[in-house]
Amino acid sequence: MAARKRTSRKRAAPRQAKPANDDSAQLSRRPLWQGNLRLSLVSCPIALYSAVSRHADISFHLLNPKTNNRIRMIPTDPEAGPVERADLVKGYEISKNHYVKVSAEELESVRLATTHTLDIERFVDADKIDRLYWNDPFYILPAEDSADEAYGVIRDAMAGAGRIALGRVVMHTRERLMAVEARGRGLIAWSLRMADEVIAADDAFDEIPAKKGDARMIDIAEKIIAQQEGPFEPEGFEDRYEKALRELIRRKEKGEKIVTAEPVAESNVIDLMAALRQSLKGSKSAPAKKRKAG
Repeated sequence: MAARKRTSRKRAAPRQAKPANDDSAQLSRRPLWQGNLRLSLVSCPIALYSAVSRHADISFHLLNPKTNNRIRMIPTDPEAGPVERADLVKGYEISKNHYVKVSAEELESVRLATTHTLDIERFVDADKIDRLYWNDPFYILPAEDSADEAYGVIRDAMAGAGRIALGRVVMHTRERLMAVEARGRGLIAWSLRMADEVIAADDAFDEIPAKKGDARMIDIAEKIIAQQEGPFEPEGFEDRYEKALRELIRRKEKGEKIVTAEPVAESNVIDLMAALRQSLKGSKSAPAKKRKAG
């Protein structure tokens, strides 16, 4: 009997690996963008998913303290009053209170090829991309079963080359520069800021004096840095402010009385050399974790 031919069908988003009540980050079920990844004549359908999750963040709603009802934000014309969102159109302000109106059809007329295609244009070394340009990470997944082979070819070729691929894609009404790299069994894309979005570091630091620091102080500071060296372990850090907010909400929910916190003490350093020496002593008493060999 002949083997059943594998059908080409849309692939659903990856199943959640963790239970729904787990507060840890999970991959979204809905892609942010779908189209084709193309390397020269090789192309495959893909979907982009955000590689970060903010679902566990605390967010507050605005309430009317007299009724405890949630406030609705209603679009309002200063002359005509409330307006339905469905009736609104986009407008670009060309001068004070003067706008050019643009319809959805007109926006569609300037559609680019990158609206539906992430076309790889160039390969560069990762260390050649200034970190000021790196923005948000995305996971690139094959969108159909039939895309697996082409996806694998592009991924393995990129992994062998050891370089970052640059391409462009239209997301959220903007064309964005994307950096694509192979990682494990998949591909990761980073949106990169455009040149006109980045303020040059030389401009930002222009007014800082060029004078070199005291060599003795620098030597002590370098010793402090060496003693606090350790591996990057993100699980060892947490948002302490959000943790405190959750505790505040828990206590309010139980009806506990909230006591105003004492103001945080601020230290004004007078003797920099003394402060450095004291810091060095403190570092010696509590050394940072060292990277394990092997």
